[in-house]
Amino acid sequence: MENPKIIICDCDHKDVDTEKAVFDAAGMDFKWLHCTTQEAVIEQCQGAVCFLNQYTRMDKKIFEAIPTLKFVVRYGVGVDNVNLDDATEYGVQICNVPDYGTNEVADQALGLMLALTRKVHMIGNMTKAGVWNYIESVPVHRLSTRTVGLIGAGRIGQAFAHRVYALGCKVIAYDAAYGKPGFRAPEYIEFKSSVDEVLSQADILSLHCGLSPETKGMMNDAAFSKMKDGSFFLNVARGGLVDEEALEKALSSGKLAGAGIDVVCAEPLSKDSPLFRHENVVVTPHMGWYSEESAVELNRKCAEETVRFLTGEPVHYPVNTPKK
Repeated sequence: MENPKIIICDCDHKDVDTEKAVFDAAGMDFKWLHCTTQEAVIEQCQGAVCFLNQYTRMDKKIFEAIPTLKFVVRYGVGVDNVNLDDATEYGVQICNVPDYGTNEVADQALGLMLALTRKVHMIGNMTKAGVWNYIESVPVHRLSTRTVGLIGAGRIGQAFAHRVYALGCKVIAYDAAYGKPGFRAPEYIEFKSSVDEVLSQADILSLHCGLSPETKGMMNDAAFSKMKDGSFFLNVARGGLVDEEALEKALSSGKLAGAGIDVVCAEPLSKDSPLFRHENVVVTPHMGWYSEESAVELNRKCAEETVRFLTGEPVHYPVNTPKK
């Protein structure tokens, strides 16, 4: 039997009811597969025009083997698993969904920040163990005296900035797009001309930038050494931004007062990771994107973007400009 034009090639969600509703309304058929390798995609997805893709690598190997493929939309913001140069060369339109979990990820960063700075996680565990003594939390500083530094001030970075500014924090940031046409940000964010300035001035540093060859491993020994003694580190962006060995050193030395991370280099993080030895570290399982509402929104927008492409409408979230 010939494949439909639309294939959800690898999605680990519990169902695709939201996508089905969108495709049914448009009178379009689709197939839901669970391809975990490029070889499985090539074997099972011949004839497809559109992929809804979560994890499987999309590059020349796929584009050459499935010449009918002209569109890939990713379940998520990042396109780390897509070779955009290959897609552009082979005439494949790549899209993402950059705005489905903005508030959720900003809330996750805020939750991690409060858990660390108020020491809720650490002292809560001690209280469960029978230690009823606030002195164990010393020192805790008033948030309105703290400076929060952002590396990346796009949708999520600005949403997080809005939250911490409401708590009275000073907000500083570095973003490579600052000053370029189309970039807008609230006036209360004080932009710096370099990452180093943010590192050296922030009491709480939060990453909100994408993963690229330029940013991979940016938080290394040198970067952590430039941070304030006793500062806090948050990462709800991409695990690959951080050299985890350098992070562990910064925690062990006392350079950092704590770290909150929702993403790691290799997920899931091994239970033997030295990061788990630190009481002042909170690790969550890449859940920052999630709420019941954001999950439905993500699925719906992936399907809607696919329908737009197939009906010749302009797509809303193009990541590349493919060659014709």
